Amino acid sequence: MLPADRYDAKELHDALKGSGTSEDVLIEILASRSNAEIQRIVELYKEDFDSKLEDDILGDTSGYFERVLVSLLQGNRDEGGADSNQATQDAKDLFEAGENAWGTDEEKFIIILCSRSIPHLQKVFDEYKRLTDKDLEDSIQSECSGSLQTSLVAIVKCVKNTPAYFAEKLYNSMKGAGTDEKTLIRIVVSRSEKDMMNIKDHFLETYEETLQSTIISPDESEALVQLFKLT
Repeated sequence: MLPADRYDAKELHDALKGSGTSEDVLIEILASRSNAEIQRIVELYKEDFDSKLEDDILGDTSGYFERVLVSLLQGNRDEGGADSNQATQDAKDLFEAGENAWGTDEEKFIIILCSRSIPHLQKVFDEYKRLTDKDLEDSIQSECSGSLQTSLVAIVKCVKNTPAYFAEKLYNSMKGAGTDEKTLIRIVVSRSEKDMMNIKDHFLETYEETLQSTIISPDESEALVQLFKLT
C-alpha cells in the first residue's frame, strides 16, 4: 500500500488525467489537508508524474473553482490563532459579499476561506451566525453554485469538524445502489493514521450504526474488507 501522501498525489493525478476531471476528489483532498501535507503532495506529484500539480489543475479547471483549488494548493494558510476583531470584520465582509449584496463577491469568500487559520475561521463562523442568524454554509449554498459551492462548503465543513466531514463522505459513498469503493479506499488510506477513530465515532453518533457494520457486508470486495480491518 502506498503511503498516504503518495496515495493523495496519485489520486489527484488520476482525477485530473482520467476521462473527465473528478472535481470531488480535488475538493476533498485539498480542502482537508494541512499546509505541510499539501506541500509534500506537490513534491511527490512532481516526483512521480514529472508534472506540476498546479499546471495540471490550471489546465483542467476554470473560473472561481480553479481559483479555490490554486489558493489551497499554495499550502500557506495562516497557522496562527483567532483574532476576535478581525473575525468580526471577516464575518461582516462575508455578509456584505453575499447575503447583503446585489450579486455575490466570490473573491471575498475565496480569500477569507482559503487563507485564514482554522481557529480564526471557527471564530468567524460563530460571528457570522451571531450577526446574521444563519450558518455560513447555508449562505454559501444560496449564494454560490456548482463546483465553487461544493468546494467552499467542503472547506467550511472541514474547518468545523474534519472527522464529521469524512463520516458524511463515507456514508454518502455507501448509500443508494452500489458502493463507491474508490472513495471508501481513499478515505480509509488517508485517515487511517490520523483520525479514523474519531471518524468512526462521528459515524456512529450521526447514523446510529457502526462504520464497520456498514462497510463490511457481502457486497464489498475482499480487498476493501481487509483494508478496513487494518484501521
